[in-house]
Amino acid sequence: MAYGFLKQSGGHIRIYSEVGHGTTVKLYLPRSMEAAAAPQERRTARPTGGNETILVVEDDLKVQATVVDTLTHLGYTVLRANDAHSALSVVQSGVHLDLLFTDVVMPGPLRSADLAQQAVKILPDLKVLFTSGYTQNAIVHGGRLDPGVELLSKPYSREQLAQKIRHMLGLQGRESPPEPGTLSPQQTKVPAQAQVYRLLVVEDDSDSREAVCELLTTLGHVVTQAGSAEEAIEALGREPFDVVLTDITLPGMSGTELASRIAQMRPGTGIVFASGAESPVIEPAEYVYASLLKPYTIDQLLQALELVKTTTSK
Repeated sequence: MAYGFLKQSGGHIRIYSEVGHGTTVKLYLPRSMEAAAAPQERRTARPTGGNETILVVEDDLKVQATVVDTLTHLGYTVLRANDAHSALSVVQSGVHLDLLFTDVVMPGPLRSADLAQQAVKILPDLKVLFTSGYTQNAIVHGGRLDPGVELLSKPYSREQLAQKIRHMLGLQGRESPPEPGTLSPQQTKVPAQAQVYRLLVVEDDSDSREAVCELLTTLGHVVTQAGSAEEAIEALGREPFDVVLTDITLPGMSGTELASRIAQMRPGTGIVFASGAESPVIEPAEYVYASLLKPYTIDQLLQALELVKTTTSK
């Protein structure tokens, strides 16, 4: 790359190497006798954000943290995954996603291009944005991106990231919150009057469970995790919860059987079932419950929580 740049600029390159002393690379560029042009002052508008949900897939944890922090400050709800396989589990968890932002190069057997293809099958309206430090044959063929694929080249600025995502999600957005130190990400998302619940999330798929818990925590709730109905019962034995959000299909005891046990152990606990199939009908109802069909949006999740808590408090 350096050689090509120098040649097209009319320069040349010299490499000096000696055992025990190392290597020195000297780059020579044509001298310009023209007066230096003063750079024009650029006035950049404050980046526009939004309230959509974005899944960030990045195996470099430092880069991931920076991207998540940037998008959170722009007002988005952000979930994260360290590889394509974990990201696919998040997509399959039932949480609504508006955009998948993934590095092209990912560790593990599942490639990013395959992740995007499977994710769009599950969520047809999902937008996919790739990022990479160099072009990859996985998404570039014949010098062109595959149809429907968007690419943001590294390195990119905060403004470039905000502009690209806003362009993909639609121009309707909102100005980003004030600079850090004025409001925290949670304060920008959760209204002061919003009710905070103690929630128990029961899901045997760890990636899906982490995604839902991270989403609920971002919304300001206090969340405890359980990987099975048996773990949930142990947690309920230690402390009460306002709502239990449980998958219906669990190893061992099912979600509906767990709900019956909860009604005996902790009367008044709201139950929210999450399922990719038809919602269960409980008759006679031993408890107050609501059902979510995967994939569900944040608004649908919040409505289900409010429904079961409003009903149990009467």
